[in-house]
Amino acid sequence: QVQLVESGGGLVQAEGSLRLSCAASGRTFSRYAMGWFRQAPGTARVFVAAISWSGGSTDYADSVKGRFTISRDNAKNTVYLQMNSLKPEDTAVYYCAAAPTWLRVGVLGSYDYWGQGTQVTVSS
Repeated sequence: QVQLVESGGGLVQAEGSLRLSCAASGRTFSRYAMGWFRQAPGTARVFVAAISWSGGSTDYADSVKGRFTISRDNAKNTVYLQMNSLKPEDTAVYYCAAAPTWLRVGVLGSYDYWGQGTQVTVSS
């Protein structure tokens, strides 16, 4: 069982930066691949980024490549999403999630556990 709590969202101007954190409970955190998804109003939840259990592999949606960086600290049971050069179209609720394997980490259904989400709003 893994419980996830996101934080760090807020209101930021375009071209600004935010760092999201996702704190996990449970001693098995380091066994999970971790991902970030986002959902804008009236749209489906979509993949943003993922990181393998060791941190050795990462994957990003094309829309955030070069602007967002995912990282994790297994000693702190925390995964991060550093978001730079933010755009108004990045506005969404951001969710972190835990997947038991690295397979298909871009797919919603690959994840077993989800946080409650944190709102990110980027003004133009």
